[in-house]
Amino acid sequence: MKDAYETPLASRYASKYMLKLFSPDTRYSTWRRLWVSLARVQMRLGLPVTEAQVAELAAHTDDIDYDCVRAREAEVRHDVMAHIYAYGLAAPSAAGIIHLGATSCYVTDNADLIIYRDALRRVRASLVGVMASLADFARKYAATPTLGYTHYQPAQPVTVGKRATLWLQDLASDLAEIDFALGNIRFLGCRGTTGTEASFLELFDGDTARIDEMNRMIAADFGFDACFDVCGQTYPRKLDTRIMNALASLAGSLYKMACDIRLLQHDRQLFEPFESGQIGSSAMPYKRNPMRCERICSLARYLMADAANASATAASQWLERTLDDSANRRIALPEGFLCADALLRLAGNVVSGLTVNEKAVDRALREYLPFIATENLMMENVKRGGDRQKTHEAIRRCSLAATEKINAGEPCDLISLLCGEPEFLIGRGEMEKLLDPSLFTGRCGEQVGNYLEKLAPLLEGAADETETVTL
Repeated sequence: MKDAYETPLASRYASKYMLKLFSPDTRYSTWRRLWVSLARVQMRLGLPVTEAQVAELAAHTDDIDYDCVRAREAEVRHDVMAHIYAYGLAAPSAAGIIHLGATSCYVTDNADLIIYRDALRRVRASLVGVMASLADFARKYAATPTLGYTHYQPAQPVTVGKRATLWLQDLASDLAEIDFALGNIRFLGCRGTTGTEASFLELFDGDTARIDEMNRMIAADFGFDACFDVCGQTYPRKLDTRIMNALASLAGSLYKMACDIRLLQHDRQLFEPFESGQIGSSAMPYKRNPMRCERICSLARYLMADAANASATAASQWLERTLDDSANRRIALPEGFLCADALLRLAGNVVSGLTVNEKAVDRALREYLPFIATENLMMENVKRGGDRQKTHEAIRRCSLAATEKINAGEPCDLISLLCGEPEFLIGRGEMEKLLDPSLFTGRCGEQVGNYLEKLAPLLEGAADETETVTL
């Protein structure tokens, strides 16, 4: 349908998996599976629910009559009751026991918890895939010297691989945040209108052990080993804050990496993938814009801002519950996951196709290397009998003269200027030997190797989550 708005996250950016996970079919069939589980467990614990009723409910988890639901919701203004009505029409023998003792949040919140858990697992797998590709890149270029920058000004050399480990370390931190969020997801269970389980005390004649067993069995049906210790009508919205903060942290890391790549592509040192038929500009055919990294930065800003919804919603929940969370969460959480998914698809494509222009990298490094090497040259000159203070003054004077020429756009060879100074006892050939870029990268290669070895257990068996993205 082209005459109505649709979110670009669905139409352009997110994966089919994530779109399916947050689809109405998944959500409402999960509601029905929760009702099936409730009925089956209640039957097993002695409530008046029959095997035939459970079987009939189970046979109709996916054949949802959305027209019926829409018509009923327009009448009763309650989405859960509309779905119960439609489900009862599909399974008439069980219509009278659907949702027994439960409140709406039994299906809405537990379904959200199931979907968010599965979405986080998908995000985690995609992130590990990106990290594995980035680790391969870091390993390949572990010893390739490149100009370092502080304040975006030329600084002491690093290596291409070492810079990549900075991105990797940020992503590893995000992986830990995601694992922490996953490890702290609990099931809500069936807890009643204010979380007191009062309706089940009535149903089970005050037998609290059966109530606990009911919640344990339903949670186990959906792969959860525990319920929240206490709750109101809803699960604690603090969990949404934790989830969205983890996604926003990931967005910040991917923004940083993509922004670095954009800066380096400006200098032609690093290039994101570019297809043979790709057009960089409608007006300037020669352009090779870093559009994927720009898109990562654009979407990352959205996700970082979206995270504020979760903390604001958690803070504004009154007492045992209020409904001003619902409309916000219907948008903020799914869009946050779709955005994180899109970011990782793009990042996987960029990292797996990242190209190093080694000639440009070497040229940029060698342009500044004589300036960076002046301290080493001064020390070597003193070792050969030169005066430290006079050598320092000669280097200062020549460096300033060289900088003026460079700023004026004129070619300049600092080494030639230094060779013309009587204070220098080192010949040009010896100076050039001292300008080997690998002598100025410190422990970069070792640091890359050590970090990748430490990271290896996290990346073992990483699924290849990268995709060919031509968005």
